[in-house]
Amino acid sequence: MAKEEKNNQEKEFKGKNLDEVIGHAEHVLKLPRSKINYEIVTEKTKLFGIKSKEIVIRAWPREEPQENPVAQFLDKILSRLPLEINYQIKRKNDMIYLIFEGEDKNFLLRKDGSLLQAFQHILNKISPQKVQADCEFFRKRKEKQLREYAQHIAHHVHETGKDEILDMMNPYERRIVHIAVNQVSGTRTESIGNGFLKRIKIFPVKSEAK
Repeated sequence: MAKEEKNNQEKEFKGKNLDEVIGHAEHVLKLPRSKINYEIVTEKTKLFGIKSKEIVIRAWPREEPQENPVAQFLDKILSRLPLEINYQIKRKNDMIYLIFEGEDKNFLLRKDGSLLQAFQHILNKISPQKVQADCEFFRKRKEKQLREYAQHIAHHVHETGKDEILDMMNPYERRIVHIAVNQVSGTRTESIGNGFLKRIKIFPVKSEAK
């Protein structure tokens, strides 16, 4: 990938000496020489009555090492934990997908994945990009369980006409419940409370007259 990016941005420059050629590259690329990578393509002497020298270089913008607050935070925290846990970071569009691995990864899934979700919550506070953390396909299993549970309660509410208030949930869980209940006709949801954890009320609504 890095090689591809270089080839897309590289340009050739000619001059009588290296300093002159790099100066030309600075002007065209609109970058200081400290941020330019280059390689010499040819260096030859021309004879046109008067001896002269020509240097040709290929230059491209230098890739700046990007500070990754997610990796910095995890490296610092995990190095202090007496657990064998490592991770992979994958990027897609504007999302960071964080996959935890290692011999002790199941510690993250105890108490319904509370530690895994705590990591995700903290990382979303420090990362400029949205972070989604997962381990052993926890998210997929969790989403399936929540959807089924929410729709079961919604059908019960629709049949009885009585409100149901669910246990405390984090924003990720609440979003799944809201979407799942919205698919059951005659029921709606609303979040109750303040702060990170809130309850969800599922209540019946009358069908709109056609």
